[in-house]
Amino acid sequence: MTNNDTAPRIAIAQAGAHVGETVTIPGWLYNLRKSGKIAFPLLRDGTGIIQCVAVKSALPEALFETIIGLTQESSIVVTGKVRADARATGGYELDLEDLEVIQRVPESDPYPITPKEHGIEFLMDHRHLWLRSQRPHAVLRVRHEIIKAVRDYFDSNGFTLVDTPIFTPAACEGTTSLFEVNYFEDEKAYLTQSGQLYSEANAMAFGKVYCFGPTFRAEKSKTRRHLTEFWMVEPEMAYAGLEDVKRVAEEMIVFIVHRVLENRRAELKTLERDIAKLEAIQAPFPRIHYDEAVKILNAKGSPIEWGGDFGGTDETLLVQDYDRPLMVDGYPTAIKAFYMAPDPDRPEVALGVDVLAPEGYGEIIGGGQRIHDLDLLLRRIEEHNLPKEAFNWYLDLRKYGSVPHGGFGMGIERCVSWLCGLEHIRETIAFPRMLYRIRP
Repeated sequence: MTNNDTAPRIAIAQAGAHVGETVTIPGWLYNLRKSGKIAFPLLRDGTGIIQCVAVKSALPEALFETIIGLTQESSIVVTGKVRADARATGGYELDLEDLEVIQRVPESDPYPITPKEHGIEFLMDHRHLWLRSQRPHAVLRVRHEIIKAVRDYFDSNGFTLVDTPIFTPAACEGTTSLFEVNYFEDEKAYLTQSGQLYSEANAMAFGKVYCFGPTFRAEKSKTRRHLTEFWMVEPEMAYAGLEDVKRVAEEMIVFIVHRVLENRRAELKTLERDIAKLEAIQAPFPRIHYDEAVKILNAKGSPIEWGGDFGGTDETLLVQDYDRPLMVDGYPTAIKAFYMAPDPDRPEVALGVDVLAPEGYGEIIGGGQRIHDLDLLLRRIEEHNLPKEAFNWYLDLRKYGSVPHGGFGMGIERCVSWLCGLEHIRETIAFPRMLYRIRP
C-alpha cells in the first residue's frame, strides 16, 4: 500500500515521463479482465488508456475483491508504479498499489454500451455515453486538431477573428433553408446560415478577417453529408479576387492536413484511416473550369447539362482521377448566391470556386469574389426576391469605400469526415443535429 496523498497525480498521457515512479491517476474503468489471482483493470481518463495490473498476493484481500468486483465505467482513482511495456496499449502499464472507488456502476443498471456490437441508432440514442468509446473519442480529437490548425493558419497569416451574429434579420444562402425564431415584440429573426455578409463588413474595417461559429440550414436532407447545425470557418479579404481566394483555400487545407498527420496519427490508426492518402495532399491542387467539368461528367455517363448544379455523384465522378482536392471555378451565375461577382468577360459565369475533396467526400469549401458594385448588387437582390430593407447596412459597404473582396466558407464537419475517412457526417460532432435527430 502507498499513501495516495504523496503520489503525484498525473494524466495517462504523461505516464512516459514517470517510469519507475508511483503515481495517482483518476479516471473510469474501461474494461476488466480477470485470471485467477491477477486482474487487469483497463483505465481511461480522456487522455489515453492504460492497463493496470493487480496481483492478489501483493494487495490486501479486501482491496483485491473490490477490484475484481468493479463494473464498466465505474469512476475510480488508482495508484501504482508506472512500468514500460512495449506490448501494452500506449506502451506503459501500471502495477496497482491502491484503488479508490468514487462511484460504482450498479450491476442492476449496467453501463448500456458493452464491448459487443451495437446498431448505429442505439449508439446515437446513447451518444452522451458513446463519446467515451475509442472511435468517437479519436474522431473528436482529430476535430480538435483541425479547429486548432484552422485558427493557427489564419492567426499566423494576418487575419483577425471577428465574431458574427447567430440571430440575423435576413437570408444569406437563400430563403428556403432558414430556421425562423420569435424575437422580441413579435419580430421575426433567423438562425444564421453563414457569417459571410457580416465578415464582409468586418473586412472593410480590418482588411483580413475570419469568423468561426455554428451555422444552421433547415434543409430537409437525409444524405450522409448534411447536418442542420454545423460549424463553419469563413475568411474574408479586402482588395482580393478569385485567385487570392483559391490560394488561401489551398494553403489552409495543406496546413490542416499536415498538422493532423503530425499530431494525430494514433487517432487515425484507431480509425483505420489510410495515411498514404492524406500524405498525398500537397499543393498545387488541380484546377478546372465548370465548362470542362460538365464535359468530363458527360463523358463518364452523367446526364448533367450546362447550367445545372453538381450533385454528390457528380462531385465523386469529378475527383476520381485525382489524389488531392480539385478546384472547380466558373459556375453559372444563375445557380450561385446573389452576392457572387460575375466574370466581367463572361457575365453568365461567376467568379466563384468550389473545392472538392478526393475519395468521394464532395465539396468542403465554397467561395469566391463578391459583388462590389452597388447598382449590380441592388439588381441581384431584386432578382432573388430578397427584402431590400433587410440589406440596407450591407449596401452601405458598396457606398462607402467599396473595393473588390472575396472569401470562402469551410464546413468543419465535412473536413473532419474526409480526414477521418468516415462514411457519415453524424460522427464528426459530439451531438449531431439532423432532420430526424435532435436528442440527446
